[in-house]
Amino acid sequence: MSILIAILIFSAIILFHEWGHFLLAKANGIVVTEFSLGFGPRLWSVKKNGTIYSLKAFPLGGSCMMLGEDSDIDSPGSFYSASVPGRILVVAAGPVFNFILAFVLSIVIVGYAGFDQPRVTSVDESSASYEAGLREGDVITKYNGYAVDLSRDLYVYTYMNGIQEGREISMTVLRDGKAEEIRFFPDVNERYLLGFNRAPDSLVVASLIPGYPLEDAGVQPGDRIVAIDGTELPDNEAYEKYIQENPLSEEEIQVTYERDGLRYDVSIVPAVYRTPSAGFSYNTGYQRVSGAGILKYSFLEMKYMVRSTLLSLRELFTGKIGVEEMSGPVGVIDAIGETYEQTKSQGFMVILINLISLAVLLSTNLGIMNLLPIPALDGGRLVFLFIEAVRGKPVNRNVEGSIHFTGLILLFVLMGFIMYSDILKLIR
Repeated sequence: MSILIAILIFSAIILFHEWGHFLLAKANGIVVTEFSLGFGPRLWSVKKNGTIYSLKAFPLGGSCMMLGEDSDIDSPGSFYSASVPGRILVVAAGPVFNFILAFVLSIVIVGYAGFDQPRVTSVDESSASYEAGLREGDVITKYNGYAVDLSRDLYVYTYMNGIQEGREISMTVLRDGKAEEIRFFPDVNERYLLGFNRAPDSLVVASLIPGYPLEDAGVQPGDRIVAIDGTELPDNEAYEKYIQENPLSEEEIQVTYERDGLRYDVSIVPAVYRTPSAGFSYNTGYQRVSGAGILKYSFLEMKYMVRSTLLSLRELFTGKIGVEEMSGPVGVIDAIGETYEQTKSQGFMVILINLISLAVLLSTNLGIMNLLPIPALDGGRLVFLFIEAVRGKPVNRNVEGSIHFTGLILLFVLMGFIMYSDILKLIR
């Protein structure tokens, strides 16, 4: 069931994208030779007004094939017989329709669930942010120059950029309808660590933090911590109690660990771990909105999806995240299916809203990715059309065709790698 739902959502988003190309092609007098859902062999087709409408074997794509689109045919009704502005509209229509779909679906989400206002819910009175004037109830509109419309904007920004010790935080907040500027340096919380992660419900070392004392002392994953300074620690509860009563500090301690039935003692000095903190919490819940507010926050919902996608692309292009962390059709379908499985016990409306929210993200992603100036994608075609508009004549179409073909091959290679990565994630 979950796979079927995933395929339906994914296919609907692609179909809407291709429908944009279809409508604008018809409006500009371009003959659409085939409008299809999926790829591979045809399972069903019907011809109407010169266009073959078909359903193909693999419903994870779609196409709007136009007369002369990939050739130099200039006969009436062909793609290149249309004006340059007309062709630009036809090519851009697919991504634009993705944004239209995202906006319409956002109306459903906001109309039902509301929006997450970026309101400060608490401020530590001992923090630098409180001293700088931040107060509970303030609504954050900017954070380090980044516009904040929803709480998720702030979450994404801090997730991507973190809070850095010694770097000033600047905020603009609304208080009683007036904008207030808040500037402060983050507080720094210090705690001392041995440098290991525990396996669930035990003191077995699951992993070690590189550069921390236990790793330097030769402890290995699979060893079990059994005592500190001679105090036996039979389980997690005993360990937590001991640390609470004897907080770690810069004083040397003796750690006893067990490996293959033998005990070993090591003397170590816990390492300090510094955590910058903004000193405040903000709202993550949703509040209802009505009337024109639904349209306003639906636009902001879509804007949030667009900015999140662009930030992720920036991380990809700067090497902060790898290509293996991307997802293709297999990963997307798995994510939709997982969303369904996790929410099906919470009732129909919860399932529906979560799936619609995922559809908004997918539709926005598809729109943005297709606008990238990559050969074979809509964005790549737009580059050549804009060049033609500026030059007053087209780039040699054989050259353009070769560039798009090369881009298509590279995209297939990339998609193959991403699909392989998605399958590996599924079987792990």
